[in-house]
Amino acid sequence: MKIKSVYICTSCKSHSHRWQGQCSHCGEWNSLELRQNGPSATKRDTRTDNIPINIKSVQTGSADFLGTGMEEMDELLGGGIVPGSVILLGGEPGIGKSTLLLQLCAAVSEDGNGSLYVSGEESLAQIRSRAERLALLDSGISAVSTNSLDDVLDAFISQSGLRLMIIDSVQTMCSPELDTIPGTPSQIRAVSSRLIQKAKESNICVVLVGHVTKDGHIAGPKLLEHMVDTVLYLEGDKEHLFRILRVVKNRFGPSNELVMFEMDSKGLNVVRDPSTFFLKARDPGLSGSAVVMAVDGQKPFAIEVQALASSSFLAIPRRTALGFDLNRLHLLLAVMEKKLNLNMAQSDIYTKIGGGLRLSDPGMDLGLVAAVISSFQNVSLPKRSVFWGEVDLNGQIRPVLGHDLRMKQALKLGYKPVFSPRHGNSETGLANIQDLKRILFN
Repeated sequence: MKIKSVYICTSCKSHSHRWQGQCSHCGEWNSLELRQNGPSATKRDTRTDNIPINIKSVQTGSADFLGTGMEEMDELLGGGIVPGSVILLGGEPGIGKSTLLLQLCAAVSEDGNGSLYVSGEESLAQIRSRAERLALLDSGISAVSTNSLDDVLDAFISQSGLRLMIIDSVQTMCSPELDTIPGTPSQIRAVSSRLIQKAKESNICVVLVGHVTKDGHIAGPKLLEHMVDTVLYLEGDKEHLFRILRVVKNRFGPSNELVMFEMDSKGLNVVRDPSTFFLKARDPGLSGSAVVMAVDGQKPFAIEVQALASSSFLAIPRRTALGFDLNRLHLLLAVMEKKLNLNMAQSDIYTKIGGGLRLSDPGMDLGLVAAVISSFQNVSLPKRSVFWGEVDLNGQIRPVLGHDLRMKQALKLGYKPVFSPRHGNSETGLANIQDLKRILFN
């Protein structure tokens, strides 16, 4: 039989008889790989060792979790680090990924387990300098600086007692089987596939550090996030001290959970009670400031929504939103002008979330409306008031997810009065923003 060449897209598995830079089916770039179709490719596989069985008869065994040294992070991962699992950690440059992972290596090593920090971006002297600053030199961490995948694979065998390996970062690793430069989609796929396979075979946990694009997504093929067991994002503003570790995928535990850290000279420390962490130094007597009970994942915490309305000398007044979508601000301002008869066409409106947070919780709408009206009329809100609720295009206040969680946390922290939408069959709560304005500003 004549051997034919065919190009297969690694993203959508479509076939092409010639190579091209972009797949014509899914639009992915540099995803076509050469395959040879010959007699061996068309021969049917007659193995019978992999046959379907009843899942009830599958032996699972008990997982021997590795502790991270932080109880909150263990809960985030579903009990700890699962041996043989592969974790992908993404985050902006300088956000603290290397610091967090060096602390993780130290916690694993102090429990008598071997850990290896592989860096393709820093020298051993730089790694030592960071460990010295974090007071982790005596933790027993091993490190190597290399960009070769072969060196990393050899370390799986040469390092005795190894339980955790950090790859910082996967974009810097290079497989000698390919001629392309590190960081290309083909290199990332090849390196990740070999590391995942080796992790499963050796029962060693591997943490892959991934660069992120300007949109905040992990760079490289999206297939990488589907290949790993857990995907984590370290978020925050580098100008502030807090960081948020968010899990967006987890095969061994819950997703959409988060852990909050505070950065200091000794590294990242867990914020035990984030309920009022973002309300430090807040003056409740000032106008344009509202407390919102937000929910991110399954954790309710109080945040400050700030607004400033001032006279504009521009033909087109400015609208600024820090920490949430600007289009959401435009929508709410249009609803307020229409339903509350407020003339804000000649006013600059500046809004932000205190502490440098970035949230997409629709429950912030009501607090944002209250803060804007408070600044526009220069009237402060009640000192212990708290807000949450979604505002639709008709000015109606709609329920949001986690209403009971928010209410329980608000009462626990002593907030009163509570401004929230009507929930279930309850007659209490606000129906629309007209009710909010009548109660607070009339």
